[in-house]
Amino acid sequence: MSPRAGTAGPASPGSPPPTRTLAFVESPVQLLNVLEWAHAHGLSAPARRPATEDGHRPPDASAGPARDLLTLVVLAPTDPMTRGQLRRMAELARDEGHEVRWEEARGGASAPFQTVGGLAGELRRAERVVMGDPFSRYVQLLLTITKARDLVVVDDGTATMEFTAQLSRGERLVRWHRKGGRPGPRDLLFAPVSAAARRRLAPGAGRGGRRVEVFSSMPIDAVPDGVSVTANRFVWTRARFGPPRVTAGADLVGTSLVETGVVDGDRYLAAVRALAGAHGATRYFAHRRESAEKLHRLAVETGLEVVRPELPLELIARRGPIGRTVLSFPSTVVHTLPLALAGTDVRVAVCDIDPSWLTATASPRAEGFLSGVTGTARDVHRVTGAALPDRTAPRAP
Repeated sequence: MSPRAGTAGPASPGSPPPTRTLAFVESPVQLLNVLEWAHAHGLSAPARRPATEDGHRPPDASAGPARDLLTLVVLAPTDPMTRGQLRRMAELARDEGHEVRWEEARGGASAPFQTVGGLAGELRRAERVVMGDPFSRYVQLLLTITKARDLVVVDDGTATMEFTAQLSRGERLVRWHRKGGRPGPRDLLFAPVSAAARRRLAPGAGRGGRRVEVFSSMPIDAVPDGVSVTANRFVWTRARFGPPRVTAGADLVGTSLVETGVVDGDRYLAAVRALAGAHGATRYFAHRRESAEKLHRLAVETGLEVVRPELPLELIARRGPIGRTVLSFPSTVVHTLPLALAGTDVRVAVCDIDPSWLTATASPRAEGFLSGVTGTARDVHRVTGAALPDRTAPRAP
């Protein structure tokens, strides 16, 4: 009897037993990057699948059994768009032969206790733990349970840059757009757990038998001692999708900087309107966290077609069709899209966030961090500010 998808076949005589790997993801991009990591480390155990009409290529059915056992645990959020993308990504993970475990981790007051209790046994048996968001309280709590020798952090967007920098400086793990604010009651209550998780990922964690890896497409300058960095080149994405059909127009990529309280909503819409007019953009790919109210107003005021992608933008762009120019504000995609679209004629262009667009409550770190995201991006073009809103206006109140 052949092994079911998600399990490895019997090991060859004399070969080492497979490593048990447990991966925790809370967003579609995290799941995509776990698949890229698994592909780069040879963890896929492909099952035979028919070809589809959208460019989705079937796995190589001739490949041998997986060396390692990878179980993907989805700590499901409540946002409907994120859940939809995660379900589609889970299908792709199963196509790759990985086991997927869906946890309603936020389905009521008792859900966290049930989720953690149900995963405790798996965590203690796991020899490797992969996580998409080391800032997540859920993940930090799970890290206090596991005894895994190998810990892996895959990209959760540009936050990975801040994570490695904070780790190098020995700081507490705080998301960049919250840094500078006073810890709230929940932060103080959770502080011992967060500190314990940070110690497990701290510089020197590689000593004493534990190894820590960061798998990233982001530029990482500060690498803590005992932490190895592996480059994510989106090899799996390019092998499984595309090449895309490239259209003559331009597409614009949305951001959730308004929703996170970093950028003023009116300034953001004015910038989108100016960019679309200057470059002839017709479509706006919404970020999964953008509010319905903002997107409705944007469609009415700019005339752009708002598209809510069913997969991460790297896969949507690779599958196509995609505009010859892709416009973006500082975000993860200015780093990932050039890699996913390598070998095509698509040009990725980025527009800086002007300081006058920031809200009065934006973190003091916001301006420098966003500038760094743009300045470190490779193979992207910079958009001039000539056609954008007045940059001399005072900062939004």
